[in-house]
Amino acid sequence: MGDIFVVVEHRQGVIREITHEMLWKAGELGRALSRKVSAVLFCHDGARMIEEIRDRADRILLVESDAFKNFSSDLYKELLARLIAEHAPLLTLMGHTAWGMDLAPALSVKSGLPLATDCMDILWEGDRLKAVRQVYSGKLFSKVSFKEAPGYLATIRAGAFPQEKSGEHSAEVQEIDLPADLPAERRRFVEFVDTGAGEVDISQADLLISVGRGIGEEENIGKIKELADRLGGVLACSRPVVDKNWLPKYHQVGTSGKSVKPKVYLALGISGAFQHVAGISGAGTVIAVNKDKKAPIFRVAHYGVVDDLFKVADALMEKIGG
Repeated sequence: MGDIFVVVEHRQGVIREITHEMLWKAGELGRALSRKVSAVLFCHDGARMIEEIRDRADRILLVESDAFKNFSSDLYKELLARLIAEHAPLLTLMGHTAWGMDLAPALSVKSGLPLATDCMDILWEGDRLKAVRQVYSGKLFSKVSFKEAPGYLATIRAGAFPQEKSGEHSAEVQEIDLPADLPAERRRFVEFVDTGAGEVDISQADLLISVGRGIGEEENIGKIKELADRLGGVLACSRPVVDKNWLPKYHQVGTSGKSVKPKVYLALGISGAFQHVAGISGAGTVIAVNKDKKAPIFRVAHYGVVDDLFKVADALMEKIGG
């Protein structure tokens, strides 16, 4: 078996963070198994992206074409299946994102290789590859074995691994021509709409005050907004608040919202579902307030308060004054 493949995910010419996380894990596995890391990059103009990942992989398999101005699951599936058949990678990693959830199952069927989705970790134990996944809404971790196969596929949950470089690499670039006999696409890209755009950009804030289902009622959000303003922070929220139309989408933190990297993240009444936790993996200090001492948010918080969020908010308001 050959390299460890990492499918580079990018949007509008920018490499997404999940790619760096997968390259970190691929580097760790590569050193343990004496395998090289190959970044698979399909793009329209790859010069800047190549430089960004050159020191994170041993090889970059590059296909440049106007066909890749926008993501196409059909094209990716066909081309990846051919590269896998040619190079026989031990493992191919994709992000558990809108891209990966569209691409991975179809690639598994096309290539005949087993697939594990939404993985928190990938391990090699004995002579078997194993995946760590969450079950029962994140309450338990399960370790599952792949059936024996010539290669394996996995999608990786955002935030599962660090984004730092893993080991010393200096990738050689192998340019590959787009085959002329690829089948026609069955879908056509229309436009990209950033639903996260709005009056504020929570991804740039140093201090985020974030509210969740525990806020109770829409009218209670005003008090937390005032607290955020007095602290010089920005108001954010978890998905249930957006689903109830209490705050616009651009305030949402999580895999279906925005990933954030504030210096301080104050989570008020947020339970800590894995989709939300993935969005705060880059936060400096996480402070959680929740009445439920078993809330999953306390697993990732640096500091925790088991109490009513309004008591804490009132105490903070009193402390900082008008």
